Amino acid sequence: MAELKTKVNKASVTALLKTVDDPRKRRDAREVMAMMREVTGKRPRMWGSSLVGFGSYHYRYASGREGDWPVTAFSPRKSALTVYIMPGFSRYGDLMKRLGKYKTGKSCLYLRKLDDVDRKLFVRLVARSVADMRKMYDCT
Repeated sequence: MAELKTKVNKASVTALLKTVDDPRKRRDAREVMAMMREVTGKRPRMWGSSLVGFGSYHYRYASGREGDWPVTAFSPRKSALTVYIMPGFSRYGDLMKRLGKYKTGKSCLYLRKLDDVDRKLFVRLVARSVADMRKMYDCT
């Protein structure tokens, strides 16, 4: 089984954010980082080369694959600010309907800019997802 490449490391979150060329996207990333830090009570840490994660949990699939992953995270990508909502979105329909303009993947919320969403609802979404993760896993 291939080893997971995205692991927590000692790389600098500040250095990553300095690589974001667009000033608005850099501000958005810093604001999301502050929101996630407040919600989780955890300091941001680098996971791999471009993921800023908060807290961690250990998962194990029926296939035997297992590893560690952040409870919540974001990545300041060129195309969109990618926010990791680990439980997915099916249980947050009430928030998602009112959140604003976004796209989703299985556990990823893609934001072109933070101004496209209601910040209070965004914080509630992150807080609910973190609370749900803490119910499902022994999170650190």
